[in-house]
Amino acid sequence: MNSLFPKEKLQFDFPNASIVYYSNFFDASRANELFEKLKQEIPWQQDAITVFGKTYPQPRLTALFGNEGKPYSYSNIVMQPNPWNPLLQFIKSEVEEIIEENFTTVLLNYYRDGKDSNGWHADNEKELGRNPIIASVSFGAERNFHLQHNTIKDQKLKINLEHGSLLVMKGETQHFWKHQIPKTAKPIGPRINLTFRIIK
Repeated sequence: MNSLFPKEKLQFDFPNASIVYYSNFFDASRANELFEKLKQEIPWQQDAITVFGKTYPQPRLTALFGNEGKPYSYSNIVMQPNPWNPLLQFIKSEVEEIIEENFTTVLLNYYRDGKDSNGWHADNEKELGRNPIIASVSFGAERNFHLQHNTIKDQKLKINLEHGSLLVMKGETQHFWKHQIPKTAKPIGPRINLTFRIIK
């Protein structure tokens, strides 16, 4: 990390949550370069999800990379990881330098336009363990990230995830809050999001 450019850090004070946002984690030129490489070098796939007995194509493309033999499952989808490549190892090392954790896995999401989305959920799968840390890096078009407390209905948060930004959720956040990337009718370009996690 270049200490001449300190990361702009925004800490949110909400019950049962530890959420920190770095708006300029990667500067614009580096973010542009990484975004183009991710579009081209990642083997994107579109899985089917089953909701209330009906099967639909997932409203985004995904990919999983990680340490050998650690599959990841959510929404009745089991993903086997691709081995780390130099591009993802670079992004991972930059994130790990500021967070001081060793991530085992990254789930990538490719939102092609405003119709692509991610519904309300928490990253609380059992393989992530108690109080999981999720580090989310965003490239491309800005999208709104909504958070809502599970039981305190007036506790809500909306964060505009900027190109090159890093959002870190840890502590009790995944046990007490859910989050989503809603659809938008606005004409909007593609966005790629990398969520680094530790599979126990």
